[in-house]
Amino acid sequence: MLSPTKLLIIGGAEDRVGKAKILKRFVKLAGGKASTIVIIPTASSFQAEVIASYSEVFTRHGCKTLDVINPADRIAADDPALANRINAATGVFMSGGNQLKLAQVFAGTAAGEAIRRAHQRGAVIGGTSAGASIMSEFMISLGDEGVTPRQRSTQLSQGLALLEGVIVDQHFAQRQRYGRLMSIVASSPNLIGIGIDEDTAIEVTDNESFTVIGRGAAYVLDCRRAITDAPEARSGAPLLVSGAVVHSLPAGSTFDLAKLVLTEFVEQHPDSGITVTVAASSRP
Repeated sequence: MLSPTKLLIIGGAEDRVGKAKILKRFVKLAGGKASTIVIIPTASSFQAEVIASYSEVFTRHGCKTLDVINPADRIAADDPALANRINAATGVFMSGGNQLKLAQVFAGTAAGEAIRRAHQRGAVIGGTSAGASIMSEFMISLGDEGVTPRQRSTQLSQGLALLEGVIVDQHFAQRQRYGRLMSIVASSPNLIGIGIDEDTAIEVTDNESFTVIGRGAAYVLDCRRAITDAPEARSGAPLLVSGAVVHSLPAGSTFDLAKLVLTEFVEQHPDSGITVTVAASSRP
């Protein structure tokens, strides 16, 4: 029986110096003391610091074998030797930074395909900020921030398509990215939007469901039955979006990506260390 596939998609600014709950979970999913983790700092402008920081926290939580893959461009990312190093990993972690740079270097290259294969064989793929956005088939590479969705305010680029049919956005509440994600989903209602707060992650299993962990919330935007004026709105105009469904999902929520329903919610009480299951449903 094949192992379930796992993605750990982080909204950015996750704790690295304290309990580092999310990154500790990544190491556990990668195999703990038996893990081999590849760090990809390519999106960052501070790559030495990123490598040092994640190396420290992954080692602190049990990983004994670390590798760093950092191709400078698409030609370097097509090197079969890089792909072979990814093939040996039980976990691949992509840092934050410039998501357009990450997409330019990895999407459609040998290294990018090696990440896809690693996911398919059961290695956990983690990413924060830019590394979160590239998980989806199409990713937001540029876009205006703010609460109001506006016409043509966002640019899409090719992602790694680890999670199909979804657009992922990060730093969601902190940078007011509701508007830009809603504008994309309203214009392409076959896509589902997932926004993730800072120091928050979704753990996706078999691309079928996810559980929220961390301090904030994840948001699911569903415009499949919404009314919008996107085909007629002028560039920059506020978009009409009526009838969208928005799910706000704090830590402890488990969500079905196929049925687009909450399946379980375990109330978190971090101050007392108590967790209580307050809702569990399985809707048709």
